[in-house]
Amino acid sequence: MRVIAGNAGGVRLAVPKRGVRPTMDRVKAAIFSSLGEAIIGARVLDLFAGSGALGIEALSRGAASAMFVEDERQSVEAIEKNLARTNLKGRVRQQDVFDFLRQRSNAEKFQIIFADPPYEKPHRGESHTEKLLNNESLPKLLELDGIFVLEKRPDETLSELKLWRVIRQ
Repeated sequence: MRVIAGNAGGVRLAVPKRGVRPTMDRVKAAIFSSLGEAIIGARVLDLFAGSGALGIEALSRGAASAMFVEDERQSVEAIEKNLARTNLKGRVRQQDVFDFLRQRSNAEKFQIIFADPPYEKPHRGESHTEKLLNNESLPKLLELDGIFVLEKRPDETLSELKLWRVIRQ
């Protein structure tokens, strides 16, 4: 896996050995093509950050700042290594995403939020995607004209969304 474009274009990224499903380059290219110039100068939040690939791509393409939230230590180490490799700066938080959202609901706002939750369902039955989409703290972290980019299982359908409006799937 690598950074596709921008200042760090072509730099290979470290990927944790387990627990991460890296975003494929073609999917990443499609996401950033859709975002276009919106990425330039944006404050970015990367939830369930894994290797940090989406936030790092955003920084490489001109985002003003990026915060990475990931609870797995091995992934946090990979993000820190990838920021060093690319010579980019970002804030990395080792914390459960839902704890982070609960604590930060009235804090700094972001223009772009990326989320790539784990595909497997937790024991309670609600998927991480459903739990995230129903979390009332998440929209409070997004600027009014901000963009929320969600990766989900290909076979997962989005049920009735009370807090979000889908622009593109």
